[in-house]
Amino acid sequence: MNACHIRVETGRQRLSLIEDGRALFETAVSTGRRGLGETRDSEQTPRGWHYIRAKIGAGCAENTVFVARRPTGEIYSRELGARFPERDWILTRILWLSGLEPGKNRLGPVDTMRRYIYLHGCPDTEPMGVPASHGCIRMRNRDIIELFERVEPGTRVEIVV
Repeated sequence: MNACHIRVETGRQRLSLIEDGRALFETAVSTGRRGLGETRDSEQTPRGWHYIRAKIGAGCAENTVFVARRPTGEIYSRELGARFPERDWILTRILWLSGLEPGKNRLGPVDTMRRYIYLHGCPDTEPMGVPASHGCIRMRNRDIIELFERVEPGTRVEIVV
């Protein structure tokens, strides 16, 4: 089991990679604009303990666009963003989360994995430090690359207020 874990503090909009009680890496994030909650289709960020189910995007270029966890062949640019303003951009890397607490964030209508909740990159124009996502945890592309390289599938993730 990995000795590190990730802690997302939604109140502070901060993510920390922690080992032996000390932060190895910290950054601003953006969680769900509709707040916290576990219900499917709520667009809220789920609370509690999770783990990284899968790492997706190793070796992809920064700003690679993903749809349904697959690279589309596009590289995000302001021009692409302007052509498709309604898209929820998932860029660069994906850390797909799965809940660890049955009835809270695992199984049934509260299942984090089936809600497709990720840590992922987003356009650099998107705000950090304020809730603005559709439930995922958005990060700057350079930050998701660094985090991606430092964690493995199975790494625990705690999402708290």
